[in-house]
Amino acid sequence: MPISNKKSSFRLAIYVSDVQIVTGRSERTARLLLQRIRKVLGKNKGQFVSIAEFCQFTGVNEQDVRLSIDN
Repeated sequence: MPISNKKSSFRLAIYVSDVQIVTGRSERTARLLLQRIRKVLGKNKGQFVSIAEFCQFTGVNEQDVRLSIDN
């Protein structure tokens, strides 16, 4: 299969809906978790949290997170 037709599933940022899938928590709790991560990392409100940063903060395996949000 040519590279141009290959699905690009490599994302850097994690979103509220992804956090919900990974943690099983509500939207509000997922949003608060991302806010807390941003605060600890010194990020501004509009900045993204990377999947790697999320995994480092929560202690969840990055490969497991990527597998669960890609499905």
